[in-house]
Amino acid sequence: MAVPSWLERLRAARKTALVQDGKRKIHYLFEDGKEMAEEYDIKTGQLISRKWREKNTLGGTGKWQVEVGEPTSPLLGALESELITESSSNPIFMRKDTLSSFQWRIRNLPYPKEVYSVSVEEEQRCCVIRTTNKKYYKKFSIPDLDRYHLPLDAAALSFTHANNTLIITYQKPKEILAAEEQLQKELKKIKAANSGDGDCKTQ
Repeated sequence: MAVPSWLERLRAARKTALVQDGKRKIHYLFEDGKEMAEEYDIKTGQLISRKWREKNTLGGTGKWQVEVGEPTSPLLGALESELITESSSNPIFMRKDTLSSFQWRIRNLPYPKEVYSVSVEEEQRCCVIRTTNKKYYKKFSIPDLDRYHLPLDAAALSFTHANNTLIITYQKPKEILAAEEQLQKELKKIKAANSGDGDCKTQ
């Protein structure tokens, strides 16, 4: 059964935990040198952000790639980037999960709901957003399903549109819900350092 393989990789990774600002921050270092950083809401256990980093071709540290959470701008501070984001009219694509579903939000899409169609391309293992007015087209994958070797299910996909934002929801399959529950139990066992306590505790 393929499902435990990703969980086993997470278990085998060197993990560091830090509790700060109501969030539990977990840093994973995998055997192949890749790093993953996650932030969870302490009260709800909900994933707030997930980022990946790997060594570049020269062996130096690469940039963080955001998988879940607000996209970051490498050149601007948080405040400046927010100001620019607000004034930008380009669509902004980001993933923001809930406990029971994967969710993506595309801001700055003013067209009415009936213009959009969202479908699953099973062979390409991705979802596709199309508009009848040809103003927006986007393909995106669901890395979590790839990591657990699970098929895409068109019935799990739905979307809505409000406040110039297209919201796409994909219900998490039961295998992922079970694996996430198991992982949360393990993450809670890691002795977390509180902000200001010095070095983080590792496992």
